[in-house]
Amino acid sequence: MAQRFEYASQCWKAILSDVSGNRGLLQEIERFAKENIEPTCVVFGTSGWRGEIGTDFTFNNVRIVTAAIIEMFKRDDRPVREAMGVSGFDEIRRRGVIVGHDNRFLGREFAMEVIGLLQREGIRTWYSGETPTPEFSTGIEMLAAACSINLTPSHNPANYAGFKFNPSDGGPAGSEITTKIEEIANKMMAGSVVPEPARPEKYETIDLAALYLRYVRERKTLDIDRVADFIRQEDCVICVDNVHGATRGRLQRIIGESPKVRYLRTEEDYLFGGIAPEPSEKNMAGVEKGLHESGAGFKLGVIMDPDGDRIRFSDGTEQIPMNYFGAMALHFLHVHKGISGVVAKSVGTSNLVNAIAEKLGIPVRETKVGFKNFRPYMLKSSSERAVVVFEESDGISGYNHTLEKDAIFGLLMAIEMMAVTRKNLSGYLRDIMDEFGYYYPDRSGISVDRSLVGEPLIRRLSVIREQYTEGTVLDIGGQRRTVKDVITVDGTKLVFDDGSWLMIRPSGTEPKVRFYIEARTEEGKKAVFETAERMTKEALGT
Repeated sequence: MAQRFEYASQCWKAILSDVSGNRGLLQEIERFAKENIEPTCVVFGTSGWRGEIGTDFTFNNVRIVTAAIIEMFKRDDRPVREAMGVSGFDEIRRRGVIVGHDNRFLGREFAMEVIGLLQREGIRTWYSGETPTPEFSTGIEMLAAACSINLTPSHNPANYAGFKFNPSDGGPAGSEITTKIEEIANKMMAGSVVPEPARPEKYETIDLAALYLRYVRERKTLDIDRVADFIRQEDCVICVDNVHGATRGRLQRIIGESPKVRYLRTEEDYLFGGIAPEPSEKNMAGVEKGLHESGAGFKLGVIMDPDGDRIRFSDGTEQIPMNYFGAMALHFLHVHKGISGVVAKSVGTSNLVNAIAEKLGIPVRETKVGFKNFRPYMLKSSSERAVVVFEESDGISGYNHTLEKDAIFGLLMAIEMMAVTRKNLSGYLRDIMDEFGYYYPDRSGISVDRSLVGEPLIRRLSVIREQYTEGTVLDIGGQRRTVKDVITVDGTKLVFDDGSWLMIRPSGTEPKVRFYIEARTEEGKKAVFETAERMTKEALGT
């Protein structure tokens, strides 16, 4: 007897409990996605609107969000026009919108719904098919398009889909835009609007991978020829785990085919083999195995998430998270390639880059979590242009490159690092730490009562910054530490006199308090974590 499900969430639970045996239930998810017209609350977080396919990410709700964007285009809203970088609706119609998706279930079908509604309003559209996030950004610039709509939830599990919007500068949409989309869409949701679908009869296709290669060559931050020559001439092995995502085939387009480059998980798989497709330490097992089996002198392994905006590295000896790679990128681009400017990082990122920047005379700019906060340092018109921008959650971009985080950029830079320094990544990192100091970052957190989410939690945690001011002396693991600096751009970050630090911030989406810490020894991390947890519990009165 066939299984019957009242809700898509029940069906997804069955699918994800046995992805091999229950793959056929995806046809039920498609039915839910088409038939379910229940409204949802649209929230654009740090990287777009996300929801479960068939539950809140449905064809009707995608049409509502698209209709809200069209309504926003039509309104004569000056802050939106300025944030979009357009003069008005006529210019948007003429310049057009790029629409594509990652490899998620129903990605193409959702894209056709979006294209149909845009075309009905006389807006030029390009369909890019399966596309990594950074290619939308480079494509916008190369085509002088008005914006892009990218249907991806990034690294979320297989039951999720997502909706990213990028304006004409190619970066993630700022709050001037996303707040307006939310406002209009949620008003439609409250009215139980069911927009009439408009399937496109024909559409323009665009090869964004070709435009991406042109973009990288023209910008000259990276030397593609040197990368290709290194792979061709040297005793090397490079393992690239695409995790069934939209980055598959991309490196081949840039450097050509090579037996020295091994590609993992390139097959079509909407369910990602049952894993959460994120560039985590655990998911690097296949890459590490490939590196260990090779006797090559130069080794590099990477894993990229499905939409290609996050990346993690290994050389078989050590995994290199973005906390370290971002610092290496600053050193490489400034010392070896002569690029000057500032370095911008999210506030929860390792201070290894601060130590490098201080010694090299490079200003450091710390921002809130969210790649969109790097925009002021990435525009060509910026008075302070960044050498590199990165966040601890595996995102990076660099000088004269896209405003979006870009895993492919990170991969190409890692190969060029090896070509220039003649070292594997762990050897280069060791040289840097020997010169600038050793830093050991980590993160954790605790759950709190759901009633505290939002303003109540922010208010209670605010007492930490009031109690622990500059000059305060604490006992951390039996060592006296003095608060050297207090940074409050996103939660409260206390930097101590030995360069260690802790940051306490409420989660924006879950009933949790997150801890980001950094010690100067591996053994010292436990004491810093314990201090962060103690401060938090005292502030919450628990």
